[in-house]
Amino acid sequence: MDIGVLFSALPGNIAQGLIWGIMALGVFLTYKILNFADLTVDGSIATGGAVTVVLIISGWSAPAALAVAFAAGVLAGLLTGLLHTMLGIPDILAGILLQIALYSINLNIMGGAANMALSVTQYNLLVSLRYIPKTLLVTGVIILVLISLMYWYFGTEQGSAIRATGTNPAMSRAQGINIDSMKVLALALSNGFVALSGGILAQYQGFSDINMGRGAIVIGLAAVIIGEVIGNALVGKRMNFSIRLLFVVVGAILYYIAIGVVLWLRMPTNNLKLFTAIIVAVFLAVPYLKEKANNSFAKAGRRGNKIS
Repeated sequence: MDIGVLFSALPGNIAQGLIWGIMALGVFLTYKILNFADLTVDGSIATGGAVTVVLIISGWSAPAALAVAFAAGVLAGLLTGLLHTMLGIPDILAGILLQIALYSINLNIMGGAANMALSVTQYNLLVSLRYIPKTLLVTGVIILVLISLMYWYFGTEQGSAIRATGTNPAMSRAQGINIDSMKVLALALSNGFVALSGGILAQYQGFSDINMGRGAIVIGLAAVIIGEVIGNALVGKRMNFSIRLLFVVVGAILYYIAIGVVLWLRMPTNNLKLFTAIIVAVFLAVPYLKEKANNSFAKAGRRGNKIS
């Protein structure tokens, strides 16, 4: 095992982390802000990739194709929200239904093909596996723009209503907030980000695939949870909303660096999903165990004071 190989792969791992970090921002919106378990993302990320590749091959510019991919993701999230709010389908089942439906829709978008290639030499792409520095720059700029927009939007009256809906739906309804509309809006924005990430990912890897979103929700959750734990450890109470969003992206980067280390150690690639599940489980458990330990110490301290 050559350490030089690990370091040479590091820029590519960071580039992948940045791309998936955009998807993780969408997962953060539903999982942390809205408190909604949305499984649509496994389908909408593939929708973004399929739409982007088909449009670029048809002669559209890469930025225009990404804009349409974002709109397609918004539509997918909108449908999930309507299934949940108008038809009363539980959040997890609504996401699963859309995820299943999007599989067929994505196949139709790609003309029945399971995958479509996109040559970097034939088309003017925004990002590519062959041009890592450009990919880092472009995705970095996109992430900064998205975080700035999210920071501004969730400080507005409508954005605050979405946050209130996720925190306390009953109180939000009592305050006159239409929580159904807020849920639909948040799901639409979330899946728009996810589809945008899928469009960028398809350009980066040079193809779209019907299964490119399989397990995406786990990667998104891993990024959110890793970022939150690392952010709390480094920043603590000083972590405001914008810093929290930034650490979501950092979580995605750290996740892909960890995957790069696993591959460098020549561990069986068949175990990558198992490794991902272990990472998520560990970082999910850290806040709980930390809080439990603090409470135990606090109780012990109170007992000591009573004895003395």
